[in-house]
Amino acid sequence: MTDSKLPSVQLADSIAVQIGQLRRLLALAPPHEAAQILAGVLDYDTGILGKVTQLVETGSRFAKVHSEHGALPPEVWLALGRAANELNSVGVDLNEHTGTIKQVAVPTLPSNRQTAAPVASAMVIRRRR
Repeated sequence: MTDSKLPSVQLADSIAVQIGQLRRLLALAPPHEAAQILAGVLDYDTGILGKVTQLVETGSRFAKVHSEHGALPPEVWLALGRAANELNSVGVDLNEHTGTIKQVAVPTLPSNRQTAAPVASAMVIRRRR
């Protein structure tokens, strides 16, 4: 059993609670605010996704050392390594779109000229039947 009084465990618990709060705020946020939140989360250099990836990578190195000494099964190390690689791949893919998301985050000022209404892409319109 873990000692929940350890500052590191308390910090992990606090971060998990804050991420839950952020998820709820994202669900309720207006589009420009939601885009700001997402852009910050997905920024691979400074955002949450990149930091979580680094955390899992660190966990993988921990598991490697402890599996080499027999304290953990090698499957734990392999699973954490695979998770770190997958998170990295997803983060790189999403990072390509962070700039586009940031554009949505900038509220547009109303103008006198009329602009065409945004049109959903075919990917969004298509539905499975």
